[in-house]
Amino acid sequence: MNGTRVAVLGAGIVGAACARELALAGLEVTVVDRGGAASATTSHGEGNVLVSDKGPGPELELAQLSRKLWPQVLAAVAERSASAAHAVEWEPKGGIVVATTGAGADGLTRFAADQRAAGVRADVLDAKELAEAEPYVTREQTAALHYPEDAQVQPAGAAAALLGDALAAGATLRTGCEVLGAVTRGGRITGIRTSAGLLEADWFVNAAGPWSGELSARLGAPVDVRPRRGDVLVTTPLPPMVFHKVYDADYVGAVGSSAEDLQTSAVVESTRGGSVLIGSSRRRVGFDDRLRPEVLSAVAAKALHLFPTLAGVPVMRAYGGFRPYVPDHLPVIGADPRLDGLWHAGGHEGAGIGLSVGTGRLLRNLMLGEPTDMDATPFRVDRPAVLGESAHPENPEKEETA
Repeated sequence: MNGTRVAVLGAGIVGAACARELALAGLEVTVVDRGGAASATTSHGEGNVLVSDKGPGPELELAQLSRKLWPQVLAAVAERSASAAHAVEWEPKGGIVVATTGAGADGLTRFAADQRAAGVRADVLDAKELAEAEPYVTREQTAALHYPEDAQVQPAGAAAALLGDALAAGATLRTGCEVLGAVTRGGRITGIRTSAGLLEADWFVNAAGPWSGELSARLGAPVDVRPRRGDVLVTTPLPPMVFHKVYDADYVGAVGSSAEDLQTSAVVESTRGGSVLIGSSRRRVGFDDRLRPEVLSAVAAKALHLFPTLAGVPVMRAYGGFRPYVPDHLPVIGADPRLDGLWHAGGHEGAGIGLSVGTGRLLRNLMLGEPTDMDATPFRVDRPAVLGESAHPENPEKEETA
């Protein structure tokens, strides 16, 4: 495939993972982003690498593939640059899910049983074991499970490491370069018009995260990927008090909800620098980037119920970001059936950090006709949720050439 030119549209962590895989496979890769590398959704994430929040099905399979790949990818990054690997802040610290009601305990128990059947390790913790694992968590718990496979990374550092590998393999990066439209010939995309001029390639990968829907419409092949906002609170550095990723049993329901109104649950974890990240919220408000005090208050209230000792702890900042939401809650990975040469890699919502390396590997396999580690059919572009009524062009800027 030497000489094949690929333009990856988006320099977030999913785009970086795709660029890395394709560049290492010997393709000529150009990464394009209208902002800076990892400057949007990726830099506003928590860094979750989770299997605990996914029920049996294709997303869990992709999470399991990604969890297997992350240590391998980071070992390869370390061979090139020890400092880049260190900046990823990989922490395979595991996750703990806590229920505080009878109904929550019943739901969590059933959910874990289904996960175990799909190969996920989920260990029951009794009250004593929970107190030993998390001394500061609420004692008003009705069930608790430990997921040792859960991990965490520093999102921007992870994206930079993946992109660094791609650049070392010969890829190029163009920032401040906005995609304006497509140039097509005979039903195939052959180039894109950008704010910096024409860029021609053999394949184009739409990895624009929450902006994938908008970008795909500009290219004349719209997909239904929408923004869904989440907000996070960050405390001042604290003495060690949260030792795993800890969240309440409501989190799984919030992740899987399609509701437009506010969904909140408690998600609490520490960072290597000592700050505690407190989430999470989900709401569909378009690209409205305003922080809402009522949302932050609801998030804080849920966290205090899970960790009462957080009361009075100073919060030094809050931030929010947009997650790429697809109505059926599955990523979009594969070739576009309407426009030859266009590929998609997105729609992971809040799981993009963790699923990025698996997505990059799967996309490379599909593009190069290689065997895949899992069935990619559920992520195909031509499914109703992706090509539904909401996926329609809004003034597509497509230029046909002879």
